[in-house]
Amino acid sequence: MSIEIKEIISKSDLKKFIRFPFKLYKNNPYWVPVLDMDEINNLSKDKNPAYEFCEARFWLAYKDGESVGRIGGIINHRANKCWNENRIRFTCFDYIDDEKVADALLKTVEKWGKERGFEEIHGPLGFTDMDREGMLVYGFNELGTYATYYNHDYYPVLIEKLGYEKDTDWLQFEYQVPKEEPEKLRKIAEMVAKRYKVHTLKAKTTKELKSYAHQIFDVLNQSFLPLYGFAPLSEKQIDLFTKQYISYVNPEYVSCVMSEDNEMLGFGITLPSLSEAAQKTNGKLLPFGWYHMLNGMKKAKIVDMYLIAIRPDWQNKGLNALMFDELMRNYIKNGIEKTIQNPVLETNNKNIDIWKDYNPRQHIRRRCYIKKID
Repeated sequence: MSIEIKEIISKSDLKKFIRFPFKLYKNNPYWVPVLDMDEINNLSKDKNPAYEFCEARFWLAYKDGESVGRIGGIINHRANKCWNENRIRFTCFDYIDDEKVADALLKTVEKWGKERGFEEIHGPLGFTDMDREGMLVYGFNELGTYATYYNHDYYPVLIEKLGYEKDTDWLQFEYQVPKEEPEKLRKIAEMVAKRYKVHTLKAKTTKELKSYAHQIFDVLNQSFLPLYGFAPLSEKQIDLFTKQYISYVNPEYVSCVMSEDNEMLGFGITLPSLSEAAQKTNGKLLPFGWYHMLNGMKKAKIVDMYLIAIRPDWQNKGLNALMFDELMRNYIKNGIEKTIQNPVLETNNKNIDIWKDYNPRQHIRRRCYIKKID
């Protein structure tokens, strides 16, 4: 039976594309669905400012009239220029356990890449580092975070059969929150604050924290620049991410380190886990999805660590101790039992070593694959 590949053209096509994983992962206890609204905003050219420097196309695979897979292709011109590379990305790659389906989908993006003169294809990656990225290769029986992909265990098997190789991996760690604030952490934080005349921002409201959003993303642009595939965020993207993230955070779960002159030096943004709440929404806020999400944020015992960044000229000075001292006190006060780190590059030892004193459990590994385009 032949496999038919159809490009996503209309809004109804896009809805089918977005809803395909709901069929593929139905009743899977580890898959965390994305809200349809979030996916539409991310993939639509008129809603995502990344299209100012990216091109994208999306396809669904059909067999006997039934959808059996999906894939997207992204050309990130800014990232290619930053890294002096000639690559196309694949994204939103989901498929049934059928090598021919996976092959047909990947070949579709490869063909587009070849037509545009690209030499390599890599992924799964999104438009930017703020998007979901990396194929799950270890941790299939672990609940993911809202900001990450989940996939079946046959995914890496089939993609490697098709000639794709590892380019880099991301790791995720789980940490238990102690019952009491660690004395060692408190002393280090006090010492660093005194030595460098730094302090943490005491934002009491989300509105107050939002006023520092551009400083936060400026630090992110500087600190993330050396990381795999990263390209600096534009002003429009910063405005969007401020609305998406900063507008909804609880200031108690965010810590920003400031200089003596109140200049942003580093930050840590964490959020109550939305994983279990998202599983109850079926991807929709109406009629009751909004209730599950709000209730989940209020009652969560797990915190997801979304973004941590320190300005390059202030790294290796112990600023992270100030952040984690403040966050840890608030976690303990609010009854948080554990934290889960969003993906960190396996080569980012500075980030990984921060947590060595907290008995980390490395429970998930994600991979970016690469292949020469024939």
